[in-house]
Amino acid sequence: MKKSLLALAVLGAFAGVASAQSSVTLFGVVDQSVNYQKSNGVRIVTLDSNQLSSNRIGFKGIEDLGSGLQAGFWLEAGMNNDVGTAGGSNGLTTSSGTSALFNRRSTVSLISKFGELRVGRDYTPTFWNMVLYDVYGANGIGEGFDLANLALGSGAISTVRANNSVAYWLPAQAGGFYGRVQVAGSEGVSGQKYYGGSLNWAGAGLDVGAGAGETKIINQPDLKVWNLGASYDFGVAKIYGFYNVSKWDPRQLKTYELSVGVPLGASVINASYTGAKYSGNTTGTFIGKANQFSLQYIYNLSKRTALYGTVARLSNKDGATFGLGDLPVGASNSVNGANVGVRHSF
Repeated sequence: MKKSLLALAVLGAFAGVASAQSSVTLFGVVDQSVNYQKSNGVRIVTLDSNQLSSNRIGFKGIEDLGSGLQAGFWLEAGMNNDVGTAGGSNGLTTSSGTSALFNRRSTVSLISKFGELRVGRDYTPTFWNMVLYDVYGANGIGEGFDLANLALGSGAISTVRANNSVAYWLPAQAGGFYGRVQVAGSEGVSGQKYYGGSLNWAGAGLDVGAGAGETKIINQPDLKVWNLGASYDFGVAKIYGFYNVSKWDPRQLKTYELSVGVPLGASVINASYTGAKYSGNTTGTFIGKANQFSLQYIYNLSKRTALYGTVARLSNKDGATFGLGDLPVGASNSVNGANVGVRHSF
């Protein structure tokens, strides 16, 4: 990583001394809901975060260095607003113990007409494809991610986000194409070394993409993930779909989802169907198959504030134990869930 930082410094030197203009933005999301879940006669009610959008607070900035070159930074921290703690982990710390501060994203960039060089902790291309092509954006009960076990028990850290990463992003003017390649160093930690990429195209209401990535596991097979996704905006409705395969030889999980969003003035109705099936080394909790139906209603009080409610049913089969969140689910048991909440962004 020292070499990568040195490369950034060298590129910056060529920009020359300019009368730089810079800007810094504070942004965030506060999302809270009351969640209800029931499975096999057991019920729980919890106050939860991240059900419509992921809670966060962040700072981002951009500086014009002249000659078409810009420098930027992005620092974004997750939050558990129900208990007032930092949210999530960087794979090396835990949310119940010492949490990472800017666990969602912590990057510095150089940007030009040739693209962006981005260094730090960031989403992996393979996970981000699942976010793009899910109407729920990988949030809340009913999201396709409920049925996507990306690590498969491998101990992989770089499944959703990668530490110590260097990424090249295609420039904005690339004929509708966008995407990136990303590598991340292990720095002596198993499951942290990652490389992958995604290539997408958007135009005339259509957005399609594919991604693939691999995480190195010390003295074990590599974890491999690949996916395909698409969305199309008809105006009166937007449909989404993705197909994801995670494989830790010989264990494999295939997940697929079809979802739709329908805007109705200040309201939005979302719905989805998701399916998943384990194969290969089907032992322990990595067995069986499941499907999930969900329906969500959003009412936008303003551009920044929304009320929402969601209902979902997840059905496990052949010993599967997928769940909707906090409630442990027994083998082959179904689980029903619902929530009501409010989200405010700033």
